Order: sequence, then structure tokens, then C-alpha cells
Amino acid sequence: MINNKTIEKFREIETPFYYYDLDVLRSTLDIVKKESENSGYKVHYAIKANHNPKIMKIISSYGLGADCVSGNEIAAAIIAGFSPSSIVFAGVGKTDKDIEAALKADIYCFNCESIPEIEVINYLAAKQRKVARIALRINPYIDAHTHKYITTGIEESKFGINTWEIEEVIKKISTLKNIRLLGMHFHIGSQITRMSVFKSLFARINELQEWFTTHSINLEIINVGGGLGIDYENPDKNPLFEDYFSMLNEFIDLMPGQTLHMEPGRSIIGQCGSLISRVLFIKNGSNTLFAIIDAGMTDLIRPALYQAHHKIENLTSEGNIYRYDVVGPICESSDTFAKYIELPETRRGDIIAIRSAGAYGEAMASRYNLRDLPPSVFSDEI
Repeated sequence: MINNKTIEKFREIETPFYYYDLDVLRSTLDIVKKESENSGYKVHYAIKANHNPKIMKIISSYGLGADCVSGNEIAAAIIAGFSPSSIVFAGVGKTDKDIEAALKADIYCFNCESIPEIEVINYLAAKQRKVARIALRINPYIDAHTHKYITTGIEESKFGINTWEIEEVIKKISTLKNIRLLGMHFHIGSQITRMSVFKSLFARINELQEWFTTHSINLEIINVGGGLGIDYENPDKNPLFEDYFSMLNEFIDLMPGQTLHMEPGRSIIGQCGSLISRVLFIKNGSNTLFAIIDAGMTDLIRPALYQAHHKIENLTSEGNIYRYDVVGPICESSDTFAKYIELPETRRGDIIAIRSAGAYGEAMASRYNLRDLPPSVFSDEI
């Protein structure tokens, strides 16, 4: 929660900046830790959602593992305190350099997406005289019912191994001396809030389990990936983890000795972060008022890239309600955070909070127009 004392502190800080409420982060992590320990599941935080060093150190202190998609993420995770033995490495286009670094660090598992990738990992592992542990990322052909840019489990996606390829992949692995198959991995998309989508995934996983069992292949792990969403309309609402864990417990049929892994990112970090900005100008349009703020798509690209919705609040006005287009200063028409939304009468200098920006906000910031990157401010510092 952003209270009056915090708002007064915001007045003293140059905008735009990311504000992280660490109490919100820790309360979310408390839920994740409790639910995962009760169920015996292993949670790997998706570093791509937010790689802020202080954030990562807090998350690693709760005993979570890390889900990484580059060699630099692996290095940053280790520096932040994540154990290499709890790091999984995903991505459809892993470079040789990144694979070599992951092997050297002795990470837990590579999530693999094609035969050529597995062959390269085998070759590079042999050079280091190591055996690489892998899981097969299988495409379950399930529509996540989210934005097309963040849907990854449908047919003809660049991600994952097709089900009709599994037998061929298993035959290939049997010929590779420096590969050890641990299990299956899935990831069907991001910002999923329909629990029925996960139910469909879990049913598909159970079907695939039967295929491996009938072929006398014992898998040690099932990794259901990430994708659990947050409520962008209600930033202070409790996370969806309890419902998600309940579904896992009810609908996933684990074999004896199997461990279930997952890779949440947004659902851990999303609600603790806000992008704080100031109003530069109020401009009259033909049919609307434009609130031009000093934050732009360089600071938070999600609305421009995904047409994503973020709740926007004027923290310093209690005036009459008007309709505004909230826009940034970037030389692109897509630099728009929201259209025709209700705000109290807004003036130059008012402080604006763009909520639920902890995930894929700071991590995706750029210096387009040679703008400065937004700094981060933490609740325990003000």
C-alpha cells in the first residue's frame, strides 16, 4: 500500500522511478514458501520478470531456486545467492557460450526444446567431461487465452518439442553419452488467470506421463513452468497462489519418487512494484484531455507492446473526476499508458503511480531517445 507518508517522500525524489514495497513482496513469498513446503514442490523464480539485485537477494533468501534464460541471468542468480543446484536454464536459442557457462556452474537442469539443441549440449558437455541433466519442454497444444505475444503452448509455436517428435527425441537421447534425461517441462504462456487453462495442462501432463510409463521411462521431475497471472485491476488483492497450489494437488498425478517443479515470475514480483511519475503538462484534445507524464514506454513498455492494462492512480489530487489519456514523452504514438480513464482533476506536478509494474517493467526498460534508465527505490529506504 502507498500511504500518505510515502507520497510525501515521493515528492522529494526525481521521477520516473520504480518503487518496490518489500512488505508486499515478503508477504507473497511467505505464501509461496508455505504452500510449496506443504506440497513438497520446488519453486524456481523466473529471473526474466525482474532481475533487480536487491529483489533477487530477497527471493533467494526464501530458499527458492531460479529459472534463467541466459548465461548472464545464471551469473546474476548465483551472485544473488541462488544455488546452482536449484537453477534451471530455459530458452529456445541457447548460445554455446551460455551452455558452456551453465555446464561450468553445474546447474540443476537444462529445459530443452529441440534435438539440435540437445546434440549441442551433449557435445559441449563431453568437452567438459560432464553429463548434462535435461528436461524436455513439450508443447501440449493448449491455448493460454492470453495475448498472442505471450502464448507459447499452441501448435506452430517456436517453443517446445511437438508430441509427435517425442519418440524420436528419446531414441536420440539414448545414443548420447553426456545427456541424462530427468523429466518433462511445460510452459504455455504468461498472465494466465483462468484456472481452467491450468486444469487442461495438468490433464495433458497426466496423459503424457502414461506414454512414458508404457515405454518404461521413469521421469524424476515434472516441471509445469510458470504463467500464473495477477489481478492488474486490483493491485492490492491477494495473489492467486493458494488456488493454483490446490489445483496442482488435485489434478497432477505424480508417480512414486517424482518431484514437481514450477517457475513463477510475475505472480511473485508483479504486485510489489509501481512506476512513479510526474505530470508534465495537461493538453486539451478534441475529445479528451491528455495527461503527459515524464515516464514513457522506455520505462514500461508493456502497454505499448502488449496493450497491457495497468491501474493508474493520481496520488496527489482529490479533485473532481475527469477523463484522461495518460501518455508519455517518447516520439512514438504507441507511447500511451491508458486511454479515457477516470482520474481526479490532474495538474502539472501531480504524482502518478502506475501499479502492478514489478514484473516486466524495470527488466524491459530501454534507453530509446537516449533517456536515462529509471532507478529503483525501496520501501525500507524512505
